[in-house]
Amino acid sequence: MLSNTLVRRIEWGHCDPAGIVFNPNFFSFFDHCTAMLYEAAGWPKDVMVETFGIAGCPLVDTRAKFMAPSRYGEDVTIVSTIAEIHNSSFDIRHELSKDGKLRVEGYETRVWTAKDPETGRLKSTPLPDEVVARFRNG
Repeated sequence: MLSNTLVRRIEWGHCDPAGIVFNPNFFSFFDHCTAMLYEAAGWPKDVMVETFGIAGCPLVDTRAKFMAPSRYGEDVTIVSTIAEIHNSSFDIRHELSKDGKLRVEGYETRVWTAKDPETGRLKSTPLPDEVVARFRNG
């Protein structure tokens, strides 16, 4: 499955008064990593939206498991991988580590959406075969 690796420096603004990353910031990191995963597939988000005529890939489920803290000034590695592909959604696993030791495991489910031409509302739509192939084979 498609995977992308990003190295990120933990900045002062990511941290709480104890000097460790404030947990909600990990979800911001993961969202950025998902955008980089789209680029690794060959479609930066704006290109993906234009190419496939979609509204986007909104997040419908997320969770994380925290094993160890990350601190100001550290460089951490985040590996993001398409974990599973469904008809109109896909799951992403994010593994944040330092020196090869897993610290945070994050998960997202995103839905491939388009605007309904009659109502203008967002609705799920099947993933194009080209996207499925790229997500599966990198």
